Amino acid sequence: MNEMDLKTKIEGLEKAIAEHKDFAGTYESDLAKVKQELKDYNKPELTSSQLDDIQEAVESAIDKYDFSDTGNFDIEYGIEYDGRVHCESHEISSTYELVEMITEEVHKLFKEVLDTTEDDNHPVEKLQN
Repeated sequence: MNEMDLKTKIEGLEKAIAEHKDFAGTYESDLAKVKQELKDYNKPELTSSQLDDIQEAVESAIDKYDFSDTGNFDIEYGIEYDGRVHCESHEISSTYELVEMITEEVHKLFKEVLDTTEDDNHPVEKLQN
């Protein structure tokens, strides 16, 4: 092959690669959608109003949490050059109470039922949360 043939072949291959990248993008998009559908397959279905109820329950629990209680935070103080004290960093340390409050509010929205599942080919009854 001469130089011109090689350049022509390179251009053709680059064009083919570009065309296939467009197809690959479409396939990747389709693949992502199908993977999400598989993830969602066994999830329980909720209506929009049920999702709104859950959101309101979470908001209600968070509203009840006392964010002004400094005992719920780990605070590190620092001193400015002019002698003023400032907060270097703060981190919530008492997340257990917040999680419990949210969980209680969300649990009030549902009825708990027994869930029978197969474990080593033996039916086992478990509480479904």
